[in-house]
Parts: sequence; structure tokens; C-alpha cells
Amino acid sequence: MRIGLSLYGPLLSEAGARFASQLGVEDVVVHLTDYTRNADASAYAAGGVGPINGECIDAPLWSFERMASLVEMFGRHGLRIAALENISPNFWSDILLDGPKKQAQMRDLQQLVRDMGRAGIPVLGYNFSIAGVWGWQRKPVARGGAVTAVFAMDEIEAQTPVPDGMVANMRYRPAVTGTQPETVDDATLWSRLQWFLQELVPVAEEAGVRLAAHPDDPPVECLRGTARLVNEHAKYDRLLSIVDSPSNALEFCIGSLAEMPDGDIYKTTRRFARAKTIAYVHFRNVRGTVPNYVETFVDDGDVDMGRILRILKEEGYDGVLVPDHVPELDCLEPWHAGHAYTVGYMKGLLAQESPANAQAPLHQDVEARASKCPHDRSELAARPGKCSKNSGRRS
Repeated sequence: MRIGLSLYGPLLSEAGARFASQLGVEDVVVHLTDYTRNADASAYAAGGVGPINGECIDAPLWSFERMASLVEMFGRHGLRIAALENISPNFWSDILLDGPKKQAQMRDLQQLVRDMGRAGIPVLGYNFSIAGVWGWQRKPVARGGAVTAVFAMDEIEAQTPVPDGMVANMRYRPAVTGTQPETVDDATLWSRLQWFLQELVPVAEEAGVRLAAHPDDPPVECLRGTARLVNEHAKYDRLLSIVDSPSNALEFCIGSLAEMPDGDIYKTTRRFARAKTIAYVHFRNVRGTVPNYVETFVDDGDVDMGRILRILKEEGYDGVLVPDHVPELDCLEPWHAGHAYTVGYMKGLLAQESPANAQAPLHQDVEARASKCPHDRSELAARPGKCSKNSGRRS
């Protein structure tokens, strides 16, 4: 079991790689979608409903060369790419919406998966959703007044239609005047997912890649007039049953699952870890459930994250855990500071569960250090750097 870090945008760089390496992680999850392209997030930043992403119109399919170059760059810093997370909306809009280009888009996704396998990227994380992640507000309600994402269904118009030409809060084509808003019911969305998995999982098997499904966030019944897919713990079972394959797996988000009113997060974690269906883990904590919850610091929510990690270890999970949706620390570099704190906390939890790294009992540690400390003053004077109160001083 390893601690990793998610990187995107400007962090897909030598500077981002150095930061991850300096934190002591060996794995990264990369996002190649440019969420901020031509985006205006000012309303969301001011407390409006979001998140608000940009546009991906005509964004080119990610090539083998681009992925291989990232593998090589991160490798120079001792880092592996554990997963590629999120599919750019323009790559699969007609798969989600059952449009006329879905066959061509599927051929592109199949090529993408083959190229991932060639480049050595073992997991593709995805969120099969039309409305995507939406309905948050930014509020200073995390510990110490830190700004964080809040979902309060009674404060928003949850069924505001998805604008034409958009899926998952990104514009994949220009809007067409007079077009009716997209709506989709539960049965139709599951039918589209079935086609997606039946077409792509066999290619993923051949390529040695796992497709990893993220649960809904927020996990409501319906959002913006569109059904949600995995908004209950048991619906992960339904998704896995569509194609029985190691390449049909889970992007297991502790936070999203904890936001669901049904189910026991500890039992659910144990069940899917034991079944070896977890490709990687979003290690995130929350307070509350749908219809009202707050994203918290990793050590400040309703979930005992140490217990989650212990369960994963007991069930032999050997994959990657990454921080997710970290509240903003009030400092010059809130993203870096928040993720450094979260990675440090996760590494501490992991060390507690690792016998090889566990600290000796205090009395044994004191005795061990005392046995190494010279008691002869002449020897001590000759070795001022050892066991001396003044070892840090210069005369």
C-alpha cells in the first residue's frame, strides 16, 4: 500500500514532480484534462454554485507520445504514474449522451487505452456522469475557518438544466440556440454505461489497463435533470456485474461513499478490498451526508481514516491512496500546504500499521540510545557530535 499525489495543470511539470518527490511519495495520479481552459470561476470563487470548469472544444486525443513523455519525466524523479484520471468530455460526450459520434469516440477511447498500456499507465479513472461534480459552494467552515466545498441541497436549484453543449461542467462544443436541455432517466444511463463497458473492457484487458469507476459526487438521486449512477454503495456491485473482469474496477472514493446515507463505509471498504476490485483510493473525509455535507480535513470528519487504512491493510490492498479535495489552508500556497499536511498525516497512519516502521516502545528506545552514548568524558570530548547538548553549536 502506497501514498500518492494527484497532479494536474501546471503541476504536470518538473516543479510538480519535485514537490511530490520531496513529500516522499513514489506514485502520482495525473489529470490531463485542462479544467481551466477559458474558464471564468469568479462566481464560484465568490460563493456561487459550482465548480465551474472551462471548455475542451477540439482538445486533441492524448497521444502515446505525450503519455510516454510524462512517464519518463516523472520517472526521473523516482515517481510512477499510477493512474490517469478523468476523460476529457469532448472525447466521450456522445457516449454519455448517446449521440451520433459515439462509435467514433469509442474507437478513440480504445486507442487511448491501448496507448496507456504501451506507455505503462495501468489505470484509467472515470466518472460516468452527465451532470458531473456540481452543486458545491465554497465556504469558510472547515477547521479554523478554512475554505472548503459544501453541499447544501436546500440552498441551491439542484435541477437547473445542464447547458447545451456541456457535460461534467465543461463545454465540449458551442451551444446551439433553441436546443432542449439534456435529461436522462436511471434505466437509460445504466444502458449507456453497459455499452461503454462492454466495448472498452475487452480492450483494457488486452492492454493490461484497469478501468476504475468513481462514485457520484454529490450522490443524490437526480441532479440537473439527469439520473445519477453510483449513488448507493450497492450500485458498485451492479456496475461490476456488467462485465466480470479485473479490468472493470473501482476508483474508490471514501468521501463520496461516506456522503451516501445508506451503507457502512467500513464494511463496504472491507468487502471491495477483499474482492480485489479497488484500483486506487481517494482518501478523503467529510462531515454529514446527502442532502447536507461538508468536506473536511482528512483528520476532522466523520470517518475514522485510520480504521479505513487498517481495513485495507488487513484485506491485502496493495495499491495507491491519494488525497482528494483538501480544504484551503490560509497561506501563500494553500494547495501545496494542504496536500503536504494530508500526505504527512497519511504517511503517519501507514507507519502505524507497518511493523517494519513502527517505533519501539519508549523505554526500549531510551535504553537503546543510552547504550550507544559514551560515558567516558574523554571519549565524549573527542566526539562532540554524539550525545552532547552542545552538538549543534560551533566554538
